[in-house]
Amino acid sequence: MSDPAIDLRPLDELFAEAAARKGGADAFEASLPAPASAEELAQVPDDRWLAGMTRSVFQAGFNWKVIDAKWPRFEEVFEGFDVGRMALMSDDDVDRYLKAEGIVRHAKKLLSIRENAAFLQGFETERGRRGAAIARWPADDFAGLLWTLKQRGSRLGGTTGMYFLRGMRVDGFVLSRDVVRALMRERVLQKEATSKRDLDAVQKAFDAWRAASGRPLTHISRILACSIE
Repeated sequence: MSDPAIDLRPLDELFAEAAARKGGADAFEASLPAPASAEELAQVPDDRWLAGMTRSVFQAGFNWKVIDAKWPRFEEVFEGFDVGRMALMSDDDVDRYLKAEGIVRHAKKLLSIRENAAFLQGFETERGRRGAAIARWPADDFAGLLWTLKQRGSRLGGTTGMYFLRGMRVDGFVLSRDVVRALMRERVLQKEATSKRDLDAVQKAFDAWRAASGRPLTHISRILACSIE
């Protein structure tokens, strides 16, 4: 693996390639998603973090449009995803939820709600209020946040945790198929990022592009994805 801090192409060059495929520089710039500020993230209620985790867990390996259509019923069945209530989910509750109409009744994914509620409670104890703790997580250790979700959360490894954070508008990258292809082309990765070492290599490359361009990680991720034919 090469040293990404030395061998990376300038982000402006990658932007130009992406813009050429996406209607020109102005149109592509306007399409780039804006991450939330730390202040905005700190104000997100605790139940929305658990809801975001749950939505991403149920979307994984499933048709996202189906989950989107059923989501109001998810909110109803799981009582607004109150973290304290979900952390105390009993076996009787689990049985009741598995019989609920209008949701995807997947036992292991359903149990992840209880486990992730407990994870969020512990996260709060260690780092302060959950949203504020994530908001304060440094962008140059986004890989560390992903690894924490994978190791301590339930079913939040791989792109599931990445899409959860993207959905909450946390500044970061998503290692989609096209982003991975772009990183392999730029010799940052040799294969899909499955280890902490791989994630650290990705982080190093993104940090270099961010420092040189002033762009957030979210923009860089999108630029890489759109630079692929």
